[in-house]
Amino acid sequence: QVQLVESGGGLVQPGGSLRLSCAASGFTFSSYAMRWYRQAPGKERELVAHITGTSSSTNYADSVKGRFTISRDNAKNTVYLQMNSLKPEDTAVYYCYAVGWGDWGQGTQVTVSS
Repeated sequence: QVQLVESGGGLVQPGGSLRLSCAASGFTFSSYAMRWYRQAPGKERELVAHITGTSSSTNYADSVKGRFTISRDNAKNTVYLQMNSLKPEDTAVYYCYAVGWGDWGQGTQVTVSS
């Protein structure tokens, strides 16, 4: 059974940083690409970042390029999202996703506000 547990969210001031983590279990983690999505109130869920199983390639939404970094530790079955220079429009619930499995975690709330 696939399990994805996100953590690391919180309240941060504009310009601040947060590091999100997603602990995965129930599948061979290193064999699958992973993604981070986010969903703001009243908006559709959007793809934020993608990383291949071997970390050989990453992709980002234009809105976060240069500010966010996705990474993974296959020994720990964990994917990360380092978020710098946060803006109020980054406020959302952030979810990780294992490509090909269709399961979602509970998400972690990120609020950027002064």
